[in-house]
Amino acid sequence: MILKKIKNLKIATILPYKENYSFEKASAASLWVAEFFKNSKFRHSNIIYGYTKSKNFLTKNYLNINLKSINSKFTSSTKEYCNKLIREINTKNFDLVEIHNRPLILFKLAKKINIRFIFYFHNDPLSMKGSKKVSERLFILKNVEKIIFVSEWVKNRFFSDIDKKLNTKTEVIYPSVNSQSASKKEKIITFVGRLNESKGYDMFSDAIIKILNEFPKWRALSIGDEDRRSIYINHERHKELGFINHKKTLNILNKSEIAVVPSRWEEPFGRTALEASSRGCATIISNRGGLTETSNHVVILKKLDELNLYKELKRLIKNSIFRKKIQKLSSKNIKHNIVENTKIIDQMRENIFQKYNFNILKKRLKIINLYNQGQKLNHRLYNISLGKKFTNGFIRNNHDVLEISDRDFLKNNKSFNLIPNRNNFQRYLLDSFKNYNPDLLFFGHTKNIDLNTIDEFKSHNKNLIISQWNEDPVMPSLDYSLTNINNISHYANIVDHNFITTEPNVFKKQNSSVKNLHFFFVPVDRNIECFDVYKLNPMKDIFYAMSHGVNRAKLKKGKTDTRINFLNNLIRKIDNINYDFYGFENKEPIWGDNFYKALVNSKMGLNLSRGLPTKYYSSNRIASLMGNGLLTFIDKKTQMNDFFNNNEIIFYNDINDLSEKIKFYKRNEKSRIKIAKNGKKKYFKLFNELKTTKYIIDKSLGNKTLLY
Repeated sequence: MILKKIKNLKIATILPYKENYSFEKASAASLWVAEFFKNSKFRHSNIIYGYTKSKNFLTKNYLNINLKSINSKFTSSTKEYCNKLIREINTKNFDLVEIHNRPLILFKLAKKINIRFIFYFHNDPLSMKGSKKVSERLFILKNVEKIIFVSEWVKNRFFSDIDKKLNTKTEVIYPSVNSQSASKKEKIITFVGRLNESKGYDMFSDAIIKILNEFPKWRALSIGDEDRRSIYINHERHKELGFINHKKTLNILNKSEIAVVPSRWEEPFGRTALEASSRGCATIISNRGGLTETSNHVVILKKLDELNLYKELKRLIKNSIFRKKIQKLSSKNIKHNIVENTKIIDQMRENIFQKYNFNILKKRLKIINLYNQGQKLNHRLYNISLGKKFTNGFIRNNHDVLEISDRDFLKNNKSFNLIPNRNNFQRYLLDSFKNYNPDLLFFGHTKNIDLNTIDEFKSHNKNLIISQWNEDPVMPSLDYSLTNINNISHYANIVDHNFITTEPNVFKKQNSSVKNLHFFFVPVDRNIECFDVYKLNPMKDIFYAMSHGVNRAKLKKGKTDTRINFLNNLIRKIDNINYDFYGFENKEPIWGDNFYKALVNSKMGLNLSRGLPTKYYSSNRIASLMGNGLLTFIDKKTQMNDFFNNNEIIFYNDINDLSEKIKFYKRNEKSRIKIAKNGKKKYFKLFNELKTTKYIIDKSLGNKTLLY
């Protein structure tokens, strides 16, 4: 496995839809993202998503998601935004998704894609859709690797009614800026924010008029706007600048001696106060929300009223020594150093990558492959053992494999009353697990692992990935499909991934609660499917084998199989064809080496499975036939034409079509040989043991590998 360098790991940063990521009207969240991006070691592999009407983006790595087609009366813009984001994330194969300030986006993405998330709260969680309820915040805690809060106040609001023992995933990382020394100051008092009462503009209005009248060498500026204006300042040395871009605002703060942030609103943090302090302003703030966390060197209003604000402004103006001391200390606000805080975030990202992406840390995984190795059947299934193919594929991909057979253990370790000792098996599994300490537990076709045992696995190794597989049919047309569905569902809530040999939507119709379902094609193995029948001169025309019965080709009492009637009708239609069918009529099933001897003695093979043809479903039979170079016939309704064309496999519509095509290819040897050869070549190209196990590992690790 090729090592992926940490610096190249791909990060998707998700802003709220219509978050203005531009120089003109950048919000606090946008400024946060832009500032930390510029200093991050991941800046070359990080894409920021959002929507703004401006084309003057804060950084070059920004991708606009414009939902022009959205009709707000009928369609949720958040839903459509998320759908587009999901396509982007899957297409670009990101390693980590970081979502800012929209719990609803996390909710929708976490249910659709399997990836690692970081969530950033820039506002009060109890005021936001998707995090107001305790259940919603618990969902966030469960589905993210980290939650970043912009202040202790925001964090405390999140845990206001949640046990704080659950805060192991949380960090407080303050918004950060580049500080500048306090120099070239002018006698300017600046207010930045909405011109309304929640921001304390009414207090500022009353206080500043008194100050300007009392100190004629000073002037005042107001930066901001308000749609419903009710507060105005009428003074010749006061000027309202309206809303100006972020760069111009910082330039004004550079010149200002004093800045005022008297918010009544519980500020989640108060970036305006931070920026004013970092530009060497003597800053007056209220004690609301996270404002007091912006700097250790500010003047905090004891009472939120015009008189108290006036007194503090007057004190700063008259006491220049005190004012300049605050200015100097504020501009060196270490806890808001953007370089240092970026290092903290980047280290957090690295820790997440190292925890989950094993391919970053090492070339070799340790895998427990648990399946029935078949001692009970005296190894008669050695040549079609899917578990064996998985082992071979894992090893050939340079991984280490420990094979365990559940049924063989239980058979060979019976108690005195000849009943298999299940408890002994659990102890054996636990001891083996602790000694081996695997990265991946991969099992198939078993219910012999207790759920409690798997819980103990996870407590021993919190990074353990667990995947299960099943190659049996899961369509409703079969009497034993329900057993297969139940076997998969039994572990569905405790495993990370489920692999089946049927198109996943077929399974979901039976049980929609099972998540992370992946289709895989039964692989061929170069050491098992090793014949080129198209090069030989077989005696028989067409081969087919069923597994009815152990000693006699009989179905169990009360069971039926539509294949019997199908084969009987087919034989009548191809009476001039030399067929070789097993597990049928009085011909017993065929196993082991005899299976291959019969298979390679036929020119063609029939891929016919129990039940109605189902999308993509096929047993190991198709691998045995095509992988050994037989011309193979398959029902068109399986939709295998998504993988093979008419020059690689023969599709039939019904029994009449099948019989005619069998007769045709018996007469046309060159066509038969060509198609059989092409079919084997294509099968080995797409579905060999190396590719299949790599695909399984990639999916198990959460990588967005496409199907073959």
